[in-house]
Amino acid sequence: MNASDDARLDSDGRADTPRRLPGLSDGDLPFHGHDRIREYVMRETTDAPRPARVRPRRRMALLLTAGAATCAVAVAVTLSISGSDEPPAAARPEPAAVQLLDRVALAAQAAPAPSVRDGQFLYTRTKGHSTALSETKGGGMTAARTDESAEHWVSVDGSAGTLTRNHEGEKTDPAPDKGEATINGPTYRFLESLPTDPDRILEVIYADARLNHGGDSGSTTGPDQEAFVAIGDLLRTMEAPPGVSAALYRAAARIPGVVLVPEATDAAGRSGIAVARVHQGERTEWIFDKNSLRLLGERTVTLKDSAWGKAGTAVTSVAIVSRGITDKAGQAPKQ
Repeated sequence: MNASDDARLDSDGRADTPRRLPGLSDGDLPFHGHDRIREYVMRETTDAPRPARVRPRRRMALLLTAGAATCAVAVAVTLSISGSDEPPAAARPEPAAVQLLDRVALAAQAAPAPSVRDGQFLYTRTKGHSTALSETKGGGMTAARTDESAEHWVSVDGSAGTLTRNHEGEKTDPAPDKGEATINGPTYRFLESLPTDPDRILEVIYADARLNHGGDSGSTTGPDQEAFVAIGDLLRTMEAPPGVSAALYRAAARIPGVVLVPEATDAAGRSGIAVARVHQGERTEWIFDKNSLRLLGERTVTLKDSAWGKAGTAVTSVAIVSRGITDKAGQAPKQ
């Protein structure tokens, strides 16, 4: 690809549609829950004064159970789905992003379904970091990274809950009551029950997003951003059935403001291509391998110089290192 084919990023972090998508030949976690920290970012944007108190640490949600949790459409249809309060410029998904998500969906649908039994565990090993932002004695702000690399064991049917092992030790999240698995606390069996039609699954996602982040909720995230984050969390948390994964990717292509990022690097140092959404000065990116179109990880990048770091800093980032199935929590799958 020559220089004229490169995609350019404007001041809002949106990518111009490239003439050629790398890895897309015909033959390519801050995750959710940082409203209080985003308030600080918005104060910097507007040059409003900061209150003299320490901000809580910012941590990414590597698992929904621990942390919370495609085709282009007409603008009128998109807005009626989302009920978005985003500015009009964010209303139409970028065609290049829609094309990439459609190809990712095709690859996901072609993958073999994992063979699982009730009582087993879906294993995921991740590598990543979050950023802590705190106020100094002099009234400034300082940022420090925290290692968020971890192993996760999620009960297939929810009967045994979830085990997380990281640098702090082990933590067990209890099993949900029977039939109580949700978008924000899924099991594999719950994911199997989701519709494989993109429009229907998007309705499920938005119903939850509006409930917790709608106009009367007091949330600064909003339903469109929350829907994008929720889908990313579902895809990253565990390996979903192929038809459901494909539907989620195609549903994401209907969310207002989705854009393409031609080059992105995950927390394991792997380069790829990304689909992203910008919200309040941050760009949440899903990073895919350019050849296999496999999901590599997710990161959130700041788009302006701030206490978080220089523009382009990955404030939070998580890479999916390995996945598998095991009979016992705490036990790695056989290679």
